[in-house]
Amino acid sequence: MPRLSRRSLVTAAGAASIALPSIARAQAHHRWRMVTSWPPNLPGPGVSARRLAERIETLSGGRLSVQVFPAGEIVPAFEVFDAVGRGVAEMAHTAALFWQGTTPAAAFYTAVPFGLTPHEHNAWVMYGGGQDLWDRLYADFTVKPLMAGNTGMSMGGWFKREIAGPEDLQGLRFRMPGLGGTMYGALGAVQVSLPPGDTPMALRLGTVDAAEFAGPSSDLALGLHHGARFYYWPGLHEPNGTGECLINRAAWEALPADLQQVVSTACEAENAAALAESQHRDQLALARLVDEHGVQLRRFPHAVEAQARTAARDILAGFGALGGAEAAVWQSYEAALARGRTWPTISVQAFLEARNRDGE
Repeated sequence: MPRLSRRSLVTAAGAASIALPSIARAQAHHRWRMVTSWPPNLPGPGVSARRLAERIETLSGGRLSVQVFPAGEIVPAFEVFDAVGRGVAEMAHTAALFWQGTTPAAAFYTAVPFGLTPHEHNAWVMYGGGQDLWDRLYADFTVKPLMAGNTGMSMGGWFKREIAGPEDLQGLRFRMPGLGGTMYGALGAVQVSLPPGDTPMALRLGTVDAAEFAGPSSDLALGLHHGARFYYWPGLHEPNGTGECLINRAAWEALPADLQQVVSTACEAENAAALAESQHRDQLALARLVDEHGVQLRRFPHAVEAQARTAARDILAGFGALGGAEAAVWQSYEAALARGRTWPTISVQAFLEARNRDGE
């Protein structure tokens, strides 16, 4: 057996002392707080927030635990972005369209009127350059964003009275944040932004004349059908419903690489699971709303659709003048829309038309 020299012992001891901090860092137990924009366990996004926290703790073997605080427990629903940036909480679950007033292009990461559908949106963010632009957009706010849930395609909204044409939107107080609210504002409606938890009471009391949130399962859980009986489709304003995970940049960088991967993987898993769950639950909830609660389904008149489409194009074109990251997000999104005009038409759209056509 070879003898160890004093030099080799010193070298080995030095190497061990260098390795110890990295080992200790890898094994450290991180405790995070997640603030959300949702009522606790709200079907759809509220459930996604809880499941995301559970996934992270399980996949990390308990090395990263996340405690969930629904809207209002630490900060109000519309203040979670700032709270994460300032380090009040390490994480949030919310929707990017709420930050349109802070950085206008944020709304592209939830939904764009007449824009990408859920699968198209995922493709853009994951493979079309959308994630890099999202990181750039939020860089000055010390926040790291990730997709983490999806409520699928939205309905058009709940209305206290029928909409026969664009003239019926004049002066109508419509709870709708994001670019969709801007679009309907161009048609004469008054855009009202309310947290999801405050919306049902506002609709019941008549503080607003119409309101939208998401798809039928989330809308049913909120009880929006108690405030209005006319349920309009399609969701021209929100063809996608991505849930947003926000992470304080310093907290993210303090994680070892394997825990960063755990968080990213948990977000991807929840994004896929939530979309599948919404597809399943929305079908059941829509039937319940009609059969058990007497909800009246209505399609928007073609004149409303036409004017909304024109307004949406004008609003989106305005992002080109903003420059910087805002314009870059818009340009990338428009490119994704252009790429998607052919394939979805000859694949999904054509197949659904053939599948649902009555026998000829």
